Amino acid sequence: MGSLLLRGMLAGLLAGFIAFGFAKVFGEPQVDRAIGFEEQLAKARGEAEEPEIVSRAVQASIGLFTGVAVVGTAMGGLFALAFAFLNGRVIHQSPRTAAIIIAAIGFVAVYLVPGLKYPANPPSVGSPETIGLRTQLYFGMIVFSLAALAIAISAGRQFVASYGTWNAILIGAGVYIVLTSIAGYMLPPINEVPDGFPADLLWKFRIVSAGIQGILWTIIALVFGASLERRQAGEAH
Repeated sequence: MGSLLLRGMLAGLLAGFIAFGFAKVFGEPQVDRAIGFEEQLAKARGEAEEPEIVSRAVQASIGLFTGVAVVGTAMGGLFALAFAFLNGRVIHQSPRTAAIIIAAIGFVAVYLVPGLKYPANPPSVGSPETIGLRTQLYFGMIVFSLAALAIAISAGRQFVASYGTWNAILIGAGVYIVLTSIAGYMLPPINEVPDGFPADLLWKFRIVSAGIQGILWTIIALVFGASLERRQAGEAH
C-alpha cells in the first residue's frame, strides 16, 4: 500500500506541474480580467482600494504553483487509495485501463456533476457574505455525488448475473443520474453574477477550470497506470 500511495502522489505531483503551466497560460489572464472588473465596480461605488495582503505577482506564480502542486499530490494519493479499493473488486482490467476508468468516474463524480450545479466562478463573482454557505453547498453536492456513485455501483453489481455486464452498467448509470438529479433539484441554486459581468469571461474561466481538472485526472491515471504496469512487467521477469 505504501508503494502504491507513493506512486499516486508522485503522479499527482507531475500532474500538478502540467496543470500549473495550463493555468498560468490560459487561466491567469481570465483572473486578471475579473479582478479588473471588480476594481472598476469598486471605483464606481467610490470604495477605497483594499490593500493587497499577497501581491498579485506572487499569487500568479509561486502561489498558483504551490496550490496546484499540493492539490495534485493530494489527488494522486486519494486516487491510489481508490484504485487499491476498486481494482480487483469492482474493476477487473489491466492497471492502466483500470486507472483510466477510475479517473473518468472520479472526474464525473467529483468535479463534473457538482460543477453543473455549482460551477466555478472567477473573482468578483459571489458575495463575500455567502462564501461560507456556497462552500458548504458545493462540498455537500460532492458528498451527494459520491454517495450516489457508491449506491449506483452496488446496484449495478447486483444486476450483473441477471442482465450482463453492460446492462448492469447502464442500470448503475441510471441510478446515479436519478439520485444526483434529485440532489441537484433539492439543493438551493446560487446565482451571484454581477450585472454587466462579461459572459465570455465567465465561460472561459469555467472552461479553463474544467481543463485543469481534466489534466489532473488524466495525467494521474496515465502515469499511475503506466508505473504499475512497468512494475508488473519487472516482477514477471
